[in-house]
Amino acid sequence: MSSRPVPILMYHNIARVPREIERYRSLYVSPARFARQMSLLHGLGYRGLSMRDAMPHLRGEKAGKVVVITLDDGYADNLESALPVLQRHGFTATCYVVSSRVGQYNRWDASKLGICKPLMSPAQLQEWTAAGQEVGAHTRSHPHLTRCNDSELRDEVLGSRAELEDLLGQPVTQFCYPYGDHDPRVVQAAIEAGYHAATTTRRGRARPSGSPGLWELPRIQIARHHLLPQFAWRSLSGYEDRRR
Repeated sequence: MSSRPVPILMYHNIARVPREIERYRSLYVSPARFARQMSLLHGLGYRGLSMRDAMPHLRGEKAGKVVVITLDDGYADNLESALPVLQRHGFTATCYVVSSRVGQYNRWDASKLGICKPLMSPAQLQEWTAAGQEVGAHTRSHPHLTRCNDSELRDEVLGSRAELEDLLGQPVTQFCYPYGDHDPRVVQAAIEAGYHAATTTRRGRARPSGSPGLWELPRIQIARHHLLPQFAWRSLSGYEDRRR
């Protein structure tokens, strides 16, 4: 069994920050900065993997220099700006998609941010998966899951998987808790829905393990203001482990 920590990187938008955005600008990483980050990982001998491809490492069955790449919400700029970079280095990534908002916009926080950000359409999601990338589930509507009753929770967690599998014609095995909001009841819902693993917003690197740790995996948020040395320090050292 391997005990090497596995960094799971968390991105949202791979785009330049629109001028009208005043809050949560950290959700953006420019295409040029993302490209430099991926080039650095490749140059240092790391492989960028989707959650699906990283499962043997996360379970401790396989060792190696790997970094998991995740992108939350399913924005169209992930396809436009992230995919060419990933393909250039032979990397894969997981895009967590809000299933009932496919082809629409970020209804859950548009009013807060003051901008409607386009989400990938069905055709764009199929292009993403055809390129070897993974789609994971991010609920049906992006709610705070701990505030849902049991029926709502099942609909959001299991319903998201069903919708995406119908759309893509392939298994959806990965889940991400919106806002990182989870508790034991929510985790159990993800397990019962058949997901192989689930990610949170808790800081730190993942420690290879079996259940139940696979359904509460920490991640490392990458923000627009992180310069390349900061990116390397946060991603490839124990810095984020100490900041939990």
